[in-house]
Amino acid sequence: LKRSTRRLVKAEMLRSVLCLAALLSASAFHHGGMLPLSRSSSPRLRAAQAHSRVQTRKQAMMPRMAFDMEALIQQTKDKRLEHLEEQAMFALKQVEQFQHAVFPNAMIAGDCVITHLLHRLGYLESGKVKIMVVDTFHLFPETMTFLSELERHYKFKADVFQAVGCADKAEYDKKFGADLWKIDIEQYDKVCKVEPFQRGLKTLNTDVMINGRRRDHGFERAYIDLFENAPIGGGLAKINPLAYWTFEDCFDYITKYKIPVHPLHAEGYPSIGDAKDTVKVPEDGSVKFADFKFVGKKSEWLDYAAERKGRFTGLANKDGSAKTECGIHVAGAERTFDRDLWEDGKSKVKTLSKNEAIKITSAGKEALVVTYAPWCKFCMGMEEELEKFASMYGDKIQVLKYRGDEDREFVQEKFKAKSFPTISLVTKDGQVKVLEPSSPEVRTVENFKKFANI
Repeated sequence: LKRSTRRLVKAEMLRSVLCLAALLSASAFHHGGMLPLSRSSSPRLRAAQAHSRVQTRKQAMMPRMAFDMEALIQQTKDKRLEHLEEQAMFALKQVEQFQHAVFPNAMIAGDCVITHLLHRLGYLESGKVKIMVVDTFHLFPETMTFLSELERHYKFKADVFQAVGCADKAEYDKKFGADLWKIDIEQYDKVCKVEPFQRGLKTLNTDVMINGRRRDHGFERAYIDLFENAPIGGGLAKINPLAYWTFEDCFDYITKYKIPVHPLHAEGYPSIGDAKDTVKVPEDGSVKFADFKFVGKKSEWLDYAAERKGRFTGLANKDGSAKTECGIHVAGAERTFDRDLWEDGKSKVKTLSKNEAIKITSAGKEALVVTYAPWCKFCMGMEEELEKFASMYGDKIQVLKYRGDEDREFVQEKFKAKSFPTISLVTKDGQVKVLEPSSPEVRTVENFKKFANI
């Protein structure tokens, strides 16, 4: 019994010791790894222990990270940009398979990146790639000045194309009217952008075209790839070296190489087009890119599809939808790149010359005349119906065409053509009547027949 009692006493003593040790350990943890200070401790010891506790608490509050987050993010961005550069250079090198490479340059941020990449490859100074610019006569004054700076900086000379038959804005206003863009935005696009663009590619004998379209521009471009084949002639190769880049990637590249960019970025414009419909984003100009860095909330510019938020402001297509494209890169523009509507030698619709048009009202014959522009989608839309009409009733009435986009004042006076297409009936006594309303649904064989009183 005594032996058993001694064992119990020893067990209780051991349990007490362990409890005391646990309490001391907890107290030490609470006080920063030190035992509680006693009143008899020296002031120096108490100060040292207090400092140790403060440091321990600070360390405990710090994120438990073994890396520099900002540095790693920058490293990954640098690696991404290196990959994109390599990819873009690979794409651009494919021009060596062609004879006449052309880069239509609008001098926006992405185009400035491509210009620098072409310079690095030696293609600008050597002339391997030609730079083409479309001057709409409605650009910001700074744009053409900036082009001159680029020409000097990269040692090239751009080929500039404008509205047909117009050497300057005054001639354009006289021929097409200063308010054409207000009256008919689609016609303005074709006269000032699409036709000069197509004429430029033809003039330069283009067999491969470089452009700066990217997937992040918006849903219209969300699936483009580095290489395309446009339905032009036998096929025109297109290279999109920045297809997989973002707008932020473009500015990262610009910053990395300190390359020249359009001066209006420093005034709050993320993208630069015509002065008449391009605005700052946001409109107070609080975001800008100056001295190779952003000022303000850069997400206003860099969010998906945000680059062109300031473009085509206040403009709408004829169907009422918001305007998002100028018309250059859409399929409809490419369809008539290398052909006219109602082609001579193939069509029953005959071409009316200028001299014939002047005399037509005194010819004493009835004629159905379509005033058209080959790039106009509504003219394209009625091509088949008018061809059917000419095939069926061409023996009863002359069916003629006159291209009006190159002679606007004349067709307004002669055929009362205010837009394209206009269907005019010239009677035997020289009167001119216009088919109304001028809408796609009335441009049918049956309506042409009724209009001509056949």
